[in-house]
Amino acid sequence: MAANPETLTIRFTLDGREVEARPGETILQVARRLGEEIPFLCYKEGYRPDGNCRACMVEIEGERALAPSCSRQPVEGMVVHSANERARHSQKMVLELLRSDMPGQGDSPHDPDSELDYWARKLGVDQVRFPGRDQPAADTSNPAIDVNLEACIQCTRCVRACREVQANDVIGYAFRGLHSKIVFDLDDPMGDSSCVTCGECVQACPTGALAPKGGVLRVVPEKQVESTCPYCGVGCLLTYNVRDNRILHVDGRDGPSNHSRLCVKGRYGFDYVHNPERLTRPLIRREGVAKTPELVPPEEFPRVFREASWEEALDAAAGGLRRILEQHGPRALAGFGSAKGSNEEAYLFQKLVRTGFRNNNVDHCTRLCHASSVAALLECIGSGAVSNQVADVAKAEVILIIGSRPTVNHPVAATFMKNEARAGKTLIVMDPYHSAITRFADYHLQFRPDTDVPLLNAMMYTIIEEGLTNDEFIARHTEGFEALKETVMKYPPEKVEAFCGIPAGVIREVARIYATSKGSMIFWGMGISQHVHGTDNARCLISLALMTGQIGRDGTGLHPLRGQNNVQGASDVGLIPMVYPDYQPVDDPHVREYFEELWQTTLDPEPGLTVVEIMNAVHAGKIRGMYIMGENPAMSDPNLNHARAALAELEHLVVQDIFPTETAGYADVILPASAFPEKTGTFTNTDRRVQMGRQAIDPPGEARQDLWIIQEMARRLGLDWDYAGPADVFEEIRKATPSMAGMTWERLDAEHSLTYPLEKEGDPGEPTIFVGGFPTHSGKGRFVPAEYTHAAELPDEEYPLVFITGRQLEHWHTGAMTRHATVLDALEPDPVVSIHPQDLERIGASPGDPVRIASRRGEITAYARLDSGVQPGSLFMAFCYQEAAANLLTSEELDPYGKIPEFKFCAVRLEKAQAEAAA
Repeated sequence: MAANPETLTIRFTLDGREVEARPGETILQVARRLGEEIPFLCYKEGYRPDGNCRACMVEIEGERALAPSCSRQPVEGMVVHSANERARHSQKMVLELLRSDMPGQGDSPHDPDSELDYWARKLGVDQVRFPGRDQPAADTSNPAIDVNLEACIQCTRCVRACREVQANDVIGYAFRGLHSKIVFDLDDPMGDSSCVTCGECVQACPTGALAPKGGVLRVVPEKQVESTCPYCGVGCLLTYNVRDNRILHVDGRDGPSNHSRLCVKGRYGFDYVHNPERLTRPLIRREGVAKTPELVPPEEFPRVFREASWEEALDAAAGGLRRILEQHGPRALAGFGSAKGSNEEAYLFQKLVRTGFRNNNVDHCTRLCHASSVAALLECIGSGAVSNQVADVAKAEVILIIGSRPTVNHPVAATFMKNEARAGKTLIVMDPYHSAITRFADYHLQFRPDTDVPLLNAMMYTIIEEGLTNDEFIARHTEGFEALKETVMKYPPEKVEAFCGIPAGVIREVARIYATSKGSMIFWGMGISQHVHGTDNARCLISLALMTGQIGRDGTGLHPLRGQNNVQGASDVGLIPMVYPDYQPVDDPHVREYFEELWQTTLDPEPGLTVVEIMNAVHAGKIRGMYIMGENPAMSDPNLNHARAALAELEHLVVQDIFPTETAGYADVILPASAFPEKTGTFTNTDRRVQMGRQAIDPPGEARQDLWIIQEMARRLGLDWDYAGPADVFEEIRKATPSMAGMTWERLDAEHSLTYPLEKEGDPGEPTIFVGGFPTHSGKGRFVPAEYTHAAELPDEEYPLVFITGRQLEHWHTGAMTRHATVLDALEPDPVVSIHPQDLERIGASPGDPVRIASRRGEITAYARLDSGVQPGSLFMAFCYQEAAANLLTSEELDPYGKIPEFKFCAVRLEKAQAEAAA
């Protein structure tokens, strides 16, 4: 038989059947593709084959020894027997030996559907003739995972899961002979190790030796529901395992953004939906209970609020807003939507504000995340979307990460970056913080906070001076280069190194590498955007890509990593004050005319106010009523004393949420809503992938679907809406959003994930955009120069340190979900502030001591965490802790273009506190 040169397949015989192997396929992979069953245990699809369990042995004619089919590739003319007497005897012997080491020498007590038990039953291995082993004690030190080495067969799937897939390097294989075993770090208990509890090892384990806590694998789910993750913008696909209206556990699904991988939040942060603090009845503020800027703790809600029927609560909620509208006019109302809700909810919410409130005062947390990035992208290249998807790291030569800690904020995306770095790609990390991703970096530029612009200008200086610009690309696809050149030539690396802290030689070397590679890709996070010069920071990154032509091709481009699971989608469908869906300006008469026709009403021609501007307008007496759905400004806004005072001043506040949040305590009416697994809708991830989330369980008590609540509010505001469900709303989104016009609900439901732009039905979507130019008036990208400007508030003698806020791996945003999730709160239960050893020593404190941090706006007390990744003179803290709310310290100073607050820089002082202060 000759090889087929057209298909490059290999023909061979498997169990008497002539078959074809595709390039690179092993015998086992061919068998599985054709539906032939060969037992296996150490093999897992997507993992490097190890061939160590020997359960998949096959006989190859002409060879003396049996071969492991998982790691053996066929050759032309090979004859393979997987089920003859010799092969089957070997397979059964391996299974019997492995079962002899199980507790009781029988089925796994930890996973009744274990793969070992499946194959033993399949091959009829029900008797064990060999003595067992001494069984090790269980390790229950991790809040999420039980380690039952009594069931371990040492297949090393977990080792490969940890070291090669997630690239966390925690699990190893140690010792020899009878003493050999799986270990964590230096044979530490799992809970004391450096494990990040991603659970990849649990998903990989074929016996239940690594299993979710509580024995949930022993409970058979009634149904499995395919959905998406409710946390960050990566958009991992997952499966909910459900019984009795409760989520038992979560598995990763082979989605385009995660390929079955999950992080600790996606895998173990699901049981917040079952937390007893969930809102289950509508609440109305009791008469005579005044609002004050002080928070209302959840246990005080019964004193402040009374239960009401839905009819009464909705009438009161909408009636209060309608009264303000009639007495003070449309500009007296505003709304905050949610980046956690679906596209359909976000679309209806912004439509309610624009057609019911009759103004454009609608915003959401994008204003606090990537507003400056979007402002720069729209200005320079005509689109606020990412140019290339995360998966393009596989096609890039150089990966540049700046102002981002992806291992914390986008952990699954980070795994692919780490994989590519290990495969030989050049990884450049530029960040004031020395984060975990730097372990994989070829270059780490730990520049001083607030010096992004001069550092990036110095890189561009080098590229221009050394003739590394892509002159053809600049001439054909850009404008404004000479003005940019005039500015950046003021920033030679030799001058810049003095104030950014990076040697000129390193700046030059990194600039050369970025400019000259076949494909360089930039990822950035809120370390770039959350500054008063955030738009300037992003302008520099865009200019860097434009001048080198590192955009418009696979493996290149610009990717601001989106924070929330649907912050991209909420923005796409118009949940921002200056644009309608698809970023169409509200002050463009032609655009407005289209939406007036679509929505059958007259629309306000003036752009609305942003998040912080709305709070300022409340203090000024201009905004008197608000409708807040799923946002928590009493924790997320800067200068919280200012924000909380504004919420207390509102004449009427309606809050729609799932928990008695800090913001809900200021409400006049609280409407209990649906959590992520309790609804069906579409969600758009950082890659521009629109994905289907499906309802897995019912909301608790009398809590209702958000879509239903928004419609009921709309009807009481005089809007004649009648959407039967999310599919109806999505159909209207297609009309309002040209970039999604070709998507259908039916195709999304069938394919789970589609990428926009997708303008015509049947189109595949465009993973890489700007291939032939840019969606600007001229069709060209625009260089916008940026000069070095300082933060709004610099350290001084009274407040000598820099305070930086962000997120933790285990908690999300304001903690409304994660601090109600059992595992996540157990992993990080207390407020901590990361401090460099020098600063901790200076105040005479030790790790774990309470410390007090004060700014000009407030003070908090948290526990000190020693962290040499933080630069001396800087502090880092997550803003999810109500008892030590980091945003009590931050400044409400805004970037003038993106209107984003400066969360990444304010001046503070640090001192040791009394032990009881942080209790």
